[in-house]
Amino acid sequence: MLTLTCLGGAGTVTGSKHLLTHGDTRILIDCGLFQGMKNLRELNWRRLAVAPDTIDAVVLTHAHLDHCGYLPRLVLDGFDGEIYATAASRDVAELILLDSAWLQEKDAEFANRKGFSKHKPALPLYRVKDAERTLRHFRIAPWHKAVELPGGAQLRMRRAGHILGAATVQVDIGGKRVVFSGDLGRYGDSVMHDPEPVTEADYIVIESTYGNRQHDRSDSLEALATVIERTVQRGGTVVIPSFAVGRAQSLIYALWRLRQSGRLKGIPVFLDSPMATSATELLHRHQPDHKLTYDECAAACNSVTYVRDVEESKALTANRYPKVIISASGMATGGRVLHHIAAFGVDHRNTLLFSGFQAAGTRGRKLLQGAREVKIYGQWIPVNAEVTELPMLSAHADCDELMQWLSNFERPPRHVFIVHGEPDASEALRERIIRELGWSVSVPLQDQVQELD
Repeated sequence: MLTLTCLGGAGTVTGSKHLLTHGDTRILIDCGLFQGMKNLRELNWRRLAVAPDTIDAVVLTHAHLDHCGYLPRLVLDGFDGEIYATAASRDVAELILLDSAWLQEKDAEFANRKGFSKHKPALPLYRVKDAERTLRHFRIAPWHKAVELPGGAQLRMRRAGHILGAATVQVDIGGKRVVFSGDLGRYGDSVMHDPEPVTEADYIVIESTYGNRQHDRSDSLEALATVIERTVQRGGTVVIPSFAVGRAQSLIYALWRLRQSGRLKGIPVFLDSPMATSATELLHRHQPDHKLTYDECAAACNSVTYVRDVEESKALTANRYPKVIISASGMATGGRVLHHIAAFGVDHRNTLLFSGFQAAGTRGRKLLQGAREVKIYGQWIPVNAEVTELPMLSAHADCDELMQWLSNFERPPRHVFIVHGEPDASEALRERIIRELGWSVSVPLQDQVQELD
């Protein structure tokens, strides 16, 4: 019997973990951290419904934290198999996992020193040494080529757009073909390739981050320039919380294009994120995975000032001249951007600009919903700055683009499972698939076992 169990990413956009079981073979697709609301974050500390040492292999669709960030804990709890990913995803995962482990260690240390944690002592979910150990389990899965998995299963990766190395995953197992969308990117994106078509599947597991929304089709460059120029005219600074991999690089490219067109002259742009800086360097290493030429990539990357050490970051916070600061994390859940929000958020002249999806319970979502104060490192910080978003800059496919990807299948699948979305988004996509395609479709629950006939 072949079954699918969502150990995460069901009813929420975080913690993606989808387990295929056939006989004694268990293959986990993605292994992400839960983020956002406290009740979700607490799931990271709960034992999985399946013992990690019984999982034979993990396949990563891509290396964002909500898809790969639980891997070191999985290894720490007994997983000893191989982790399959594209070459770019492996390199991105190295940045993401080491940074995640380092931040967890530092946050625990800070909480213990300041005494604001309820846990005595506060502990990290995993440490840097655990992340380093995890990286030794990675194996490269080339684009488009069949890769043998345990239990006679077979893997094939195709480009999904979204971020560097992101893939859709096809697993042939037990005589069935199961296709996972991972996080799909945008069609016509200026940096990433379009999601590649998949034409055959018995079962489809599709994300629904924007399952109930269409992105604004207005000119993203013009919208970005308008926000920055409006802020600078007030004498303010624009702080952009950005995902270190994907959005940061696309923003750098967009700002470079604006300068090339004669806009934003004399407005300095800073990238204050060591991980985003390193991720930007990966654009050169994995050039076939994006649209930019070597010269475009070099020119765009050279158009910003990189802030690497803590002292430089502190000096940037103290600098009150108009500027643009791009800093991780994208949902304002951690990292250096918190210091910038605390410093610049109090002044009405400044702007906090969000450019990607904000999960429920995150500071980013709360700010966009109108919160006028946020808790940062145990202290409540008033927010008087302008808070806005540019959803057209999102790296996620919207509902129309999700349907466009599904339209490539040449015959109806036996069933579609909708995951990685908040309940209203998943339900809207379910209804649309039934209405427009007439396919069998459902939204699975956490830890619910689905039998694949």
